[in-house]
Amino acid sequence: MIIAETKRLIISEFSPEDAAFYLELLNTPKWITYIGDRHLKTISDAQNYLQEKTIPMYAKQGFGFYKLTEKENNKPIGTSGLIKRDTLDYPDIGFALLPEYEGKGYGYEASLKILELAKTTFKISKVLGITLEHNTNSIKLLEKLGLSFEKKTKPFEDDEELLLFAKNLN
Repeated sequence: MIIAETKRLIISEFSPEDAAFYLELLNTPKWITYIGDRHLKTISDAQNYLQEKTIPMYAKQGFGFYKLTEKENNKPIGTSGLIKRDTLDYPDIGFALLPEYEGKGYGYEASLKILELAKTTFKISKVLGITLEHNTNSIKLLEKLGLSFEKKTKPFEDDEELLLFAKNLN
């Protein structure tokens, strides 16, 4: 289901048919380094992850992570979206692209639309962003989107310290 469009992108919900793309995306070096290894090794693993974790968020939270498809060639190139984690007070924005599409403005374009949807459609008053301190590209994008550094936090059981950014949408 299409959620929104930008100049160059179609933003849509993931489906089980996206498993091959999802497997590729979640096994890119930057995903594994900065987001974490989800241990998906087969298309079946990716299908199960989509069906058990990603897709249910749309109904459970009213939003989630969405597939980014380049309009020009109808190719899936990444993901952007929101997730409300139990350990954080507000939803946080996330984004990831296949390596060949990084640095071309797609992350900003998609995330800007996600922030607009957060305010207008999902009625979210504040959005967070969390990232590793050495993930300079993510930090730059969060700041370009208008999020400001608030504090260091350890929101997950792995006890890894992350930088927390925030933006009021009111």
